[in-house]
Amino acid sequence: MKNKYILCLAALVASVAITGCYDLDRFPQQQLSPGTFWKTEEQAKQAVNACYSAMRNNELYSTYFGMDCLSDIGFGYDAKGYWDISRGLWTPRTSAVRNRWKDTYDAIRRTNEVIRNVQSMEIDETVKIQTIGEAKFLRALFYFFLMNHFGGVPIYDEKTDYNADYMNLLNPRSSLEETRTFVMGDLEDAISALPVKWPDADKGRATKGAAFSLRGKVYLYAKEYAKAAADFEEVVLDPAGQGYGYALYPEYADLFTTKGHRSSEMIFSIQTFSEIGNGLGMPYAHFLGSNATLGTSWNNVMPSCDLVDMYECKDGKPFKWDDFIPGFSESEEVRLKTLRATLSADKTTVAAYPEYRDQLLAMYDRRDPRMQQTIILPYTHYLGLIGGKNKDTEFVYAAGVTTTNGFVVVNRYNNGMNYLYLFRKFVPRGDENGTIPSTYRSNIPIDFPIIRYADVLLMLAECYNEEGRIEDAVKYINMVRSRPSTNLPGINSGPDWLEARTKESVFERIRHERAVEFPAEGLRYYDLKRWGLAKEVMNNRDIKDIMGSVKYTTKFEDKDYLWPIPGDEIDKNPQLKQNPGWE
Repeated sequence: MKNKYILCLAALVASVAITGCYDLDRFPQQQLSPGTFWKTEEQAKQAVNACYSAMRNNELYSTYFGMDCLSDIGFGYDAKGYWDISRGLWTPRTSAVRNRWKDTYDAIRRTNEVIRNVQSMEIDETVKIQTIGEAKFLRALFYFFLMNHFGGVPIYDEKTDYNADYMNLLNPRSSLEETRTFVMGDLEDAISALPVKWPDADKGRATKGAAFSLRGKVYLYAKEYAKAAADFEEVVLDPAGQGYGYALYPEYADLFTTKGHRSSEMIFSIQTFSEIGNGLGMPYAHFLGSNATLGTSWNNVMPSCDLVDMYECKDGKPFKWDDFIPGFSESEEVRLKTLRATLSADKTTVAAYPEYRDQLLAMYDRRDPRMQQTIILPYTHYLGLIGGKNKDTEFVYAAGVTTTNGFVVVNRYNNGMNYLYLFRKFVPRGDENGTIPSTYRSNIPIDFPIIRYADVLLMLAECYNEEGRIEDAVKYINMVRSRPSTNLPGINSGPDWLEARTKESVFERIRHERAVEFPAEGLRYYDLKRWGLAKEVMNNRDIKDIMGSVKYTTKFEDKDYLWPIPGDEIDKNPQLKQNPGWE
């Protein structure tokens, strides 16, 4: 109940007390008055709760999972502007660009208000230090978010008086290095201020381990591998016996449900809850779900066929369709015999399943288990919510399939004849035991991971590999692969196809493992960019369905490694300089 109370306060403070967009043309209509607020410990907590709530800003982390649409593992239409971005049809005036800048600076403003005002509050010193530490952690997270899109950005800190200076926020861009230094300073302060663990009533707040993990990630993105490794080792090895207690959760699929979303694997995540009449959740159902999800959803964000084919066999061998269904890769006839069904005359049942359906289902069971745990595959089942009632549905490729008749339908193509996959990960099943009414598709009470332990393990492996510590790198890759519900053979454990003993081959293993471990978590796009591989992977890439039909072709040019500075921000602030190629 306390977590719900915290979240409700966050919503209240965010919507009433610290409201206001990052809009230089308007003075904020509502302010927190020092005469009535910033007096008690409870008010300090309310204010920092509003900073956590800002993570749900539309272009901050609300649909971060959709960033996969800009990479090789995602596929989507009209997903928060990613559809146009992925095809190169974007400009400095694109709404996603403008809102990403605006929504993030709105979140930064909230953290600055907390740091500025809590410093002078006459409250318990421990509460004051920890509250400021939380705000600095979040400010670092938000500036790091901006860096990963725009490069160096204008820095506004707690010395900014938004009441007095709201019309004059006209700082020039700091360099990338200056922005990174600012982020590092905040994280240094957060590490000193934050506890290793919070009491149960305050779980979900930023911790010392989260600050170390985020700082390690900032170092990693800057290719400072030794420093990054040291921070990750703090979390993984706990050399001083701090008692971080992070561990891989045994059941991968449950991490993305209410059963395991608050386990010891979650280092930092967006906290959620949902109930009839209220809720602070995530819009997974709306963007990831199908028409069978909570009555109707849009599946704007889908897994790519490339992602599905990345999942290796249970013996670690790379997957090839023809090893299971001979001729699949070359013959359209074979693919149709594998995928296409025929419905009964009244369209309520399957009259004839594909000839090779049994081989298809057998193939699923011989693959990396994360595939079935992440993706709704053809001729598998999903618990939907139809007509307000839980109903078992089947994902069938056939003309005339409808959700009302018990079939999963790709909403973008309601004739059922486009051969695409859907996400299972994060998508609610039925009404989740009565916790989600059908009208609350944007309030799914499943926490969204910003940093989880598997990510830290693979980032540590990457650091070791860059330092030439091949065996140590392989150790942590294998740790993720050996999660009980995954249970894949370790790298270098036998057959030739498991061999990886050079820096290059181990990097390919890390690249693969991150692709299949983190779908719908928004990390792939940023990985490809920081590795310098985004153009190679995403320029002129044909996005195809399972039958091989091209749906669209992606575009990624050198200029796309940095997003454009929003045009309207440059209009307001002539000191802002545009990124190369976007002038």
